[in-house]
Amino acid sequence: MSYVDGFVVAVPAENKEAYRAMAEKAAPLFKEFGATRIVECWVEDVKEGNLTDFRMSVKAEENEEVVFSWIEYPSREIRDAANEKMMADPRMKALGDNMPFDGKRMIYGGFNVILDA
Repeated sequence: MSYVDGFVVAVPAENKEAYRAMAEKAAPLFKEFGATRIVECWVEDVKEGNLTDFRMSVKAEENEEVVFSWIEYPSREIRDAANEKMMADPRMKALGDNMPFDGKRMIYGGFNVILDA
């Protein structure tokens, strides 16, 4: 089974194209470092929850939309090696310096796949 890094982030609505462009530039780098798939999803149908929801999870403001994304790797070891390469790569640093969202409110984590139907 593969390993997945998952992300949820709030992006100002007016930055949708800038976010898409940043993701498009980053995708080949992730693949170069070992990712097998990169998926970026812009909010379409997210309901307001009573206790929590996607918007609350990233403290999305009124002018912000939620992005849900994931990156698949063959294994955690390949993901960990990819993260080390990313931290040292000046191309990734340049992308990180110009993020069209507040990275402090990003939620992310690594997951073992337990079902892929």
